[in-house]
Amino acid sequence: MAHPSHPSELPGPSLAISPLPNPSQLEVADGAHFDVVIIGSGAGGGTLARHLAPSGLKILVLERGDWLPQEPENWNAEEVFQKGRYISKDVWYDKHGKPFQPGSHYFVGGATKMYGAAHFRLRQQDFEQLQHFDGISPAWPLRYSDFEPYYQRAEEMYHVHGQRGEDPTEPPCSGPYPHPPVAHEPRIQKLVDDLRLAGLHPFHAPTGVMLDEANMAFSRCRRCNCCDGFPCLVHAKSDADVLGMRPALAAPNVSLLTRAQVRRLRTDASGQSVQAVELERDGEAMTVRGDVVVVSCGAANTARLLLMSANDKHPRGLANGSDQVGRNYMFHNSKAMVALAHEPNTTVFQKTLSINDWYLGDADFDYPMGNIQMTGKTNGTIMKGYAPLETFLMPGWSMDKIAEHAIDFWISSEDLPDPNNRVTIDGEGQIHLDYTPNNPTAAQRLYGRLTGMLDQLYLKKHLVERQIYVKNAMGVGAVAHQAGTCRFGEDPATSVLDLNCKAHELDNLYVVDTSFMPTIGAVNPSLTAIANALRVGDHLRERLGR
Repeated sequence: MAHPSHPSELPGPSLAISPLPNPSQLEVADGAHFDVVIIGSGAGGGTLARHLAPSGLKILVLERGDWLPQEPENWNAEEVFQKGRYISKDVWYDKHGKPFQPGSHYFVGGATKMYGAAHFRLRQQDFEQLQHFDGISPAWPLRYSDFEPYYQRAEEMYHVHGQRGEDPTEPPCSGPYPHPPVAHEPRIQKLVDDLRLAGLHPFHAPTGVMLDEANMAFSRCRRCNCCDGFPCLVHAKSDADVLGMRPALAAPNVSLLTRAQVRRLRTDASGQSVQAVELERDGEAMTVRGDVVVVSCGAANTARLLLMSANDKHPRGLANGSDQVGRNYMFHNSKAMVALAHEPNTTVFQKTLSINDWYLGDADFDYPMGNIQMTGKTNGTIMKGYAPLETFLMPGWSMDKIAEHAIDFWISSEDLPDPNNRVTIDGEGQIHLDYTPNNPTAAQRLYGRLTGMLDQLYLKKHLVERQIYVKNAMGVGAVAHQAGTCRFGEDPATSVLDLNCKAHELDNLYVVDTSFMPTIGAVNPSLTAIANALRVGDHLRERLGR
């Protein structure tokens, strides 16, 4: 007997967390041709792919990593912070030739899979020349007003929560945040109240999460303590996988090839355009072609790829006639600080507060200092991961007791562009990062402002410095905020890219990661990379008639 049908029944939820792409979108034939080939799927590349997807252009994204697995270990602090489960196996070399492991993450979505989703706009003054105590931060070739519409669109695309009008350094904005600010939990609200009584202007940190606090039963984000530095098990963090590549793949004209490491860009005989992209996938050599090729590998790896692509027309590396490729590497002067108080801190989602009162200086120091924000709430396992040598003999339970009383701050100051801070490669294509810290006074003053304020509020010294990466105490291994190496500008003699982020020396090569940035400011660079990808995407659609 046949079962009766029920055409009036509503469909239930899908088994998939995002639309399933056609299998043909995830395989590419050797020698295939595309309108646009994008190398890298992070904040720049993933955003660009989504932005171009509705155009109908035939787009290929190449990602050296794979999909980050959704597994219980995503939220296991020991696996993430002590065992480095999701850190790449790369080995780079410092200026002394000493090998180190960078904190790189190669997955669909790039570094955004592990970031804290702090989405700050650069300040209006960051686009202009700024005199620091220890040097000059040069002006950008464009101004904040050129980026503002794209910042607004970036905030909307990446579901940024915040509140206009609280931040004393906030630049002009064409609209409100797309979502209300993430609410402070009681201990952080108490800190906010104390800071305001002391005359400061703490504000809700702009945060990219898919959170609906008014309807938590239906919210994807759960306000957990596994956001900052963890991959999101439930795909509620606004990363370039969830909000870039997966929406892009809903368009049949977009393809993604994972485990595809690009080895070289090959030009035509004239050296004026990229003719082919040479890559290796699962041990097999492949070539793909694109009318336009966009590089978005991260500041260090983008420089590496261009340098590895040297030929007789570009003997110093592709787009490197100016000898600027790899130069002016920046990654912030940052400290992660733990404030220990008598009262316990039961906060779960801690990353809701920021302070910019000293960003551009104060009455006693007329130079920029930087930004203060919260990190995710630490526990004993995370603290042992941050500082393994210092905590080796301490049992986990004692670290947990310390962490119960900790409030965790991230202090960030600008490091200035220096042509001698640069990425080079050796004969094997290994990255060598020659970096000497600069602009130390700003970082020292900002640290002093925070410690002084907390001592004034709570009448005791209670800050201890913690490390951020295993074996790298805020050294060159901390690559999450890397920028520079392929700065954009109007003069081909002093820049790699033009104002549309096209290489001066090639007619079809673009760069859309943070390497385009002439300076880094003192806030997280992710939103600027996203906004710039949208800006370059508009240019490419116009160039390609879409």
